[in-house]
Amino acid sequence: MSSAADQPSAAEPARRPGGRTARVRAQVLAAVRAELAERGYDGLTVESVATRAGVHRTTVHRRWHDIGGLLADVLDAAGEDDWRAPDTGSLLGDLTALNGEIQDALTVRPSLMEALVAASFRSGAAARAQRRLWEHRYARCADIVERATARGELTEHVDARALLVAATAPVYHELLLLRSDPDPGLPRRAAAAAEAAARGGVFDRSA
Repeated sequence: MSSAADQPSAAEPARRPGGRTARVRAQVLAAVRAELAERGYDGLTVESVATRAGVHRTTVHRRWHDIGGLLADVLDAAGEDDWRAPDTGSLLGDLTALNGEIQDALTVRPSLMEALVAASFRSGAAARAQRRLWEHRYARCADIVERATARGELTEHVDARALLVAATAPVYHELLLLRSDPDPGLPRRAAAAAEAAARGGVFDRSA
């Protein structure tokens, strides 16, 4: 049985207005992030978001409709930033730095990334938005593989997405699934394993 949060939301259009509307959006999304990180999905309400953002709840209902719409827009907004994949000068360095960023985001308290991942299992709109965000992030991270190919570290046949998923998956697995304590050595170990596999042709599209 689906809830209102599982229905397509008006928070998903590509058009992003400016002026006062943009300021209200920024205030509301900042409030969603803070409330979600502090209270989790079950403690997140339209009323609490409106109060924290300093806007009337009808403003939130009119623009985002429900919690699903709010979460979807938070995730869509994350894809609008100017983040770029690390550029350290080597494939191992880039993958290690990327994993370090992921580990930091998952272990800081409160962790917004962790809260959004959890919320995506409770809201269809958030789940769809999170998928869009992750696909967008992996597309940006393809720069890591392109630079490695240009340096001669990899062949042009390497599947960038497969390599990136393999490099980052151990960090998500340890911290989100196993709930392990942060390990300073994990980002590099996971990166090194993926790099070695890539050099061995594991991610070669022509294989």
